[in-house]
Amino acid sequence: MRLPLLVLHVTAGVVAMLAGLLAIVFRKGSLGHRLAGSVFVICMLSVSAAGAYLAFMKSEPDNVLGGIFSFYFVATGWATARRGQTEPWALEWSALPVALVIAAIWISWAAEVARGRIAVGNNSSAGGYLFFGVLAMLCAAGDLRMLLRRRLAETQRLARHLWRMCFGWFIATISFFLGQQQVFPVRLRGSSFLMILAFLPLLLLGFWWVRVRFTTYQKNWLARGWESSMP
Repeated sequence: MRLPLLVLHVTAGVVAMLAGLLAIVFRKGSLGHRLAGSVFVICMLSVSAAGAYLAFMKSEPDNVLGGIFSFYFVATGWATARRGQTEPWALEWSALPVALVIAAIWISWAAEVARGRIAVGNNSSAGGYLFFGVLAMLCAAGDLRMLLRRRLAETQRLARHLWRMCFGWFIATISFFLGQQQVFPVRLRGSSFLMILAFLPLLLLGFWWVRVRFTTYQKNWLARGWESSMP
C-alpha cells in the first residue's frame, strides 16, 4: 500500500510543479493555461492527500499538516474560480474551520518549541511554525470575509484564486527542493539554485499580483471572462 502511494506522491508532485509553471506562464484564458491548470489541480490534490497519509503512517505531524494545508489552498483556489458569482459551495463553508484548526495547531507548536519542550518534528523551528500559523489565520479571515459577503467582486475572486494556487504550489516546491535535498547531487544540496526553485512560486506570485492589480492586463483578463478559463 505504501509503495504505490509513494510512487503517486512523487510522480504527481513532479507533474504538478511543471504544470504550475506552465499555467502561470501561459496567457490566461488560453487553451494551454486551461489544460495546465486542470493538470495542476488534479496533481496537487493527489500529491497533498497522498503526502499527508504517508506522513501520518510515518508519524510526521509536520508533513501531515503541510499536506492538508496544501490541499486546502488548491481546493479553495479552484472553487473560487469555478463557482463564479454563485453562493459559496459547501467546500468553501468547510474551509473556514479547517483553516482555524490548522492555525491553532501550528501556533501551539510554535509556543511549544519556543518554550524548549520536545520539538514536534525534525528540523522544525518556532519561527517556521508561527509563520504558517499566522498564514492560516489570514486564510481563515479571508474565508470569513468571503462567506459574509457571499459574492466577491471579480477582482477579489481573481486575487483569491491567484494567491491560493501559488501558495499551494509553493508548499510543494519548498517541500521538494528544500525538504528532499538528498535526492539531488551532492554539489546541489544547499545551493542557491535549489533555493530559487523553492521560492519561484512566490516570485511569480508577486509579479502577477502587481500586473493584475495595477495594469490594464487585469481589465483585459476580466473582459475575456477569466472564470470560464480556470480549471
